[in-house]
Amino acid sequence: MEYLSMLSVVLQLLMLSILWKLCSFLVWRPYTLTKWFAKQGIRGPTYSLVSGCLEEIKSLRRDAKEIVMDTDSNDIIPRVQPHYHKWLSLYGDTFLYWYGTEPRVFISEPEQAKEVLSNKFGFYPKPKAKPTIAAMMGKGLVFVEGPDWVRHRRAVSPAFNIDKLKVITKRMAACTLSMLNGWQEKVTEAKGQCVEMEMGMEFKQLTADIISHTTFGTSFIEGKEVFEVQMELQERAIVSSTDIFIPGTQYLPTKWNIRTWILKRRLRNTLKNIIVSRLKSKGDGGSDTSYGDDLLGLMMGLSTTESSNKQEVGLELNVNEIMDECKTFFFAGHETTSHLLTWTMFLLSINKEWQEKVREEVLRECGMGIPDADKLSKLKLLNMVLLEALRLYTPVIVLLRKASKEMKLGNLTVPKDTQISIPLSIIHRNKKYWGEDANEFNPMRFAEGVKKAAKHPNALIAFSIGPRACIGQNFAIMEGKTVMALILQRFSFSLSPKYKHAPADRLTLQPQYGLPILLKPLQV
Repeated sequence: MEYLSMLSVVLQLLMLSILWKLCSFLVWRPYTLTKWFAKQGIRGPTYSLVSGCLEEIKSLRRDAKEIVMDTDSNDIIPRVQPHYHKWLSLYGDTFLYWYGTEPRVFISEPEQAKEVLSNKFGFYPKPKAKPTIAAMMGKGLVFVEGPDWVRHRRAVSPAFNIDKLKVITKRMAACTLSMLNGWQEKVTEAKGQCVEMEMGMEFKQLTADIISHTTFGTSFIEGKEVFEVQMELQERAIVSSTDIFIPGTQYLPTKWNIRTWILKRRLRNTLKNIIVSRLKSKGDGGSDTSYGDDLLGLMMGLSTTESSNKQEVGLELNVNEIMDECKTFFFAGHETTSHLLTWTMFLLSINKEWQEKVREEVLRECGMGIPDADKLSKLKLLNMVLLEALRLYTPVIVLLRKASKEMKLGNLTVPKDTQISIPLSIIHRNKKYWGEDANEFNPMRFAEGVKKAAKHPNALIAFSIGPRACIGQNFAIMEGKTVMALILQRFSFSLSPKYKHAPADRLTLQPQYGLPILLKPLQV
């Protein structure tokens, strides 16, 4: 009896401890943080127990989803980020809101964004990814931190040097020409008349093809399976993005989790089979290119178990890390570039004078030939158009960071573990820096380069800035130039009457109803 009595007391104390911690986390912490920021003049929407501001975010997004914009309007914030649009008008350029139980400080000044993103001491790491995102992208260069990030960056960097990009351009062109041949067949069937194509899907398939070839080389067919699995994981991530995440629930054998586990295992097995196959077919010589000159081959050449350069010990990637990098590069490279191409096609479709200007430039510099890297570098107008597309319709519309300790950010003191929300789409159209025409398509603003396009040199941060800037930005721009140049040589295009202008945030910015385009061949 005495033993049972003691056990009862221990259980009661344990329950009280848990209840106290929950009360502290769910009630006292939000109260004290709200007071902390209020003393600094920072306000925000009201915190609700557990859900924070998520219910208001969901409600505003549901209403915004029904809006179809005027085709000529690039003022996408009320539709894509209606909660930010509302809170900016109520609380100013900096405010506090709660994403469930996560406190987030919204900042919209380029100088503040630069201070966070350019920090070299790891004071603003990325928040931990939700399980579905982690399954889709792995713990690769995007999410890894500290010394591990240094190793990953070192291993991946060789794939993005200028010489490699020049070789990759040929693969990009070959994949694009295969797509354009398919378009030409449809035109022939239509006896030279206009044909309608859904560009969002066309570019998704194209960029998946390009990434499959550049990441996996001769194993590109297996790479397509990686694409299929990641697309299903992405849809699941979108569905759960505004759900309240309770740590530990990802291990429960629910129907949702079981399907996620199956997809995760399928993704891992596919990548592992590709790597095992590459190991078996390794050539002689043991050099870092003996596994191939694609991204996978370059990383495998630096793998821990195979590297022959003793000075590299401690900098190599193991097999699991190589698989994670393949996941990251495949998703990040495919998803963002496909939407850059989609929105560029949209903007050139409604701005016919710019379509003609860029076509004239392409024909002048490249003729009807396949452009190489040197010719692509001469396409200044096309480069300006791509930058303007990135500004108005940047694929990644928000970056999140977290204060690893109490930090001073300008005049603001940010407590430890507070997340910082950097809204790229809002910074990119801030009239204070971009002028009164901030919502208008005007590629000429980039005539003197990115740094002089706005009143702040970091007002365009589509690829982030600082040490964690996107390693694949030159790859993306090169791909964008290659694809658009080849299209402009062969086709003119305009919006289909079926198009509905409805940009949507689905982890990346994409047209909710697709992009139907009318294609007309320039040479019959």
